[in-house]
Amino acid sequence: MKPDIILEGLAFPEAPRWYGDRLWLTDQHAGEILTVDLLGNAERVSEHIDRPGGLGRLPNGTLLVVLMNERKVCRLVKNQLELHADLSELASAPCNDMVVDDYGRAYVGNFGYDIEAGEPKSNAELILVEPNGSARVVSRELAFPNGAVITPERDTLIVAETFSSRISAFDIDDDGSLRNHRVWAALADKQPDGICLDAEGAVWFACPKSGRVHRVHEGGEIVDSIETSVPPYACMLGGPDRTKLFALGSATNVAEEAARSRSGTVEVVEVDVPGAGIP
Repeated sequence: MKPDIILEGLAFPEAPRWYGDRLWLTDQHAGEILTVDLLGNAERVSEHIDRPGGLGRLPNGTLLVVLMNERKVCRLVKNQLELHADLSELASAPCNDMVVDDYGRAYVGNFGYDIEAGEPKSNAELILVEPNGSARVVSRELAFPNGAVITPERDTLIVAETFSSRISAFDIDDDGSLRNHRVWAALADKQPDGICLDAEGAVWFACPKSGRVHRVHEGGEIVDSIETSVPPYACMLGGPDRTKLFALGSATNVAEEAARSRSGTVEVVEVDVPGAGIP
């Protein structure tokens, strides 16, 4: 299977979410939120954002977006950003990806340390933001928590730990707290970035190092791999039947180079097993 490129000329596309009849995404190093349909028709929803990261939605449909450098979660209301939660006192480094559950609770990861300054590696906080904007740390055990999904039963959070080359899982308590941290899949030399879940309980993960998106079962068995035109950093199952696998990537993740080269793409391929869970 070879994906079709439906959108190109992006800087660094990330955080894909299927909503309605379109894919929503952030273009981090261009400071934009975009949508694109299956025919490649793109629309800019918001711009001039300081490094937008993860996306999610409140139960009423309001879009949430992570502002990575500012360490905030904001609501997009009438194309204007309004503060939802300030995480600057909780997150030890720039925030990144996010998943939002049915109640409007958002789980937000961060880098854990200043990568660009060459600081030594350290674990990051996983922060729970309540629907009212209050926030608390629910885990300090993860090495660069990145893409995250919630299972259809709403009882398990699965998180990509990029710098530990593994995918981890937690049980979710009724109040959103996490417990029983465990390794869901050890991935050897593969570093997972964005992830999505399918109806058979397998996870697709974007792996820029291998230049592929891989499908893995709990326990670590990789059962499928799809090569993309540029290194992929995120993936999502969407489309009317959730059988369209979108892969978002770029030839570089360096901000200045990405903004200049505009090598970012959105690619899509049909798969057999539909998506499941959140997002």
